[in-house]
Amino acid sequence: MNDVYLLWVIFSLFVGVSLAVDLGVFSKLRRKKQETQHKDQAPPIKTALMWTIVWISLAGIFAGIIYFDMGPEKLTEFVTGYALEKSLSVDNMFVFLLIFSSLNIPHKFQHKVLSMGILGAIAMRVPLILVGVTLLEKFHWMIYLFGGFLILTAIRMLLQRKEKKIEIEKNIAIRVLKKFMPVDFELKDTKFFVRKNGTLYATTLIVALVIIEFTDLLFALDSIPAVLAITTDPFIVITSNIFAILGLRSLYFLLAGVMEKFYYLKPGLIAILMFIGIKMMVSEIIEIPTPVSLGVVLGILGFVLALSFVRARKHPA
Repeated sequence: MNDVYLLWVIFSLFVGVSLAVDLGVFSKLRRKKQETQHKDQAPPIKTALMWTIVWISLAGIFAGIIYFDMGPEKLTEFVTGYALEKSLSVDNMFVFLLIFSSLNIPHKFQHKVLSMGILGAIAMRVPLILVGVTLLEKFHWMIYLFGGFLILTAIRMLLQRKEKKIEIEKNIAIRVLKKFMPVDFELKDTKFFVRKNGTLYATTLIVALVIIEFTDLLFALDSIPAVLAITTDPFIVITSNIFAILGLRSLYFLLAGVMEKFYYLKPGLIAILMFIGIKMMVSEIIEIPTPVSLGVVLGILGFVLALSFVRARKHPA
């Protein structure tokens, strides 16, 4: 049928129904379970695993729809974009962990912050992707700018020291927030705002949300150009991007306890960004097919995860 409008409708239904179930029904079930759990207990691993599988399965089903409607080339572009965005987003989870630990936000409140954060990320990414696609279509030389930016990002990550804690008072997003309202750092419930003596205060939950949204904006400036190196089809870029970030919350709770065991993930992401940047820079001279790009991305990820697994087995402590 090759009707992109119908595919947009199917995609919207996929996302809308899934979010409604996840944020609605799932949230109610989670609250009931927490009544019998310790008040600071994280969502059960089984629940996080179930939703991670659900989101990945939905992306797989949608990939099948793309294959039958748009052909194997678009399928490869979708899978490559999805794998690229998913792998880069895992690094962002380390930042989430730092934010929550720096603000002393317990597990039971993190779910609400991440839910709102993901909705905000979707709202931000669609216009950013459309702007990126438009720039590449009207100004082809922008591909060299994007490629150079990815290479510089890889170099910055290589030279970047590991952060132990986020300095909240120095964070630019919090400095901007404080210009609009005072901040109350005593977290007592799941409210984003509280009123004290007639004055409206922002709680640490909204502080965490502001930092997460600001961090995701910076992260999107890295990941979106990387996906645009694979394809400039806005449908493929948007759908692969959104499917990849929709399951981040459940993936975060699934991996939160073992993130420190991804010893070689960062070098792997640096290698991926360097490869994508070089691919964009030499695109006029050497055209690297999308299947090759997919193989390189998956190969690097598989290699660094295998090395991390071996090291974790040798040094379990």
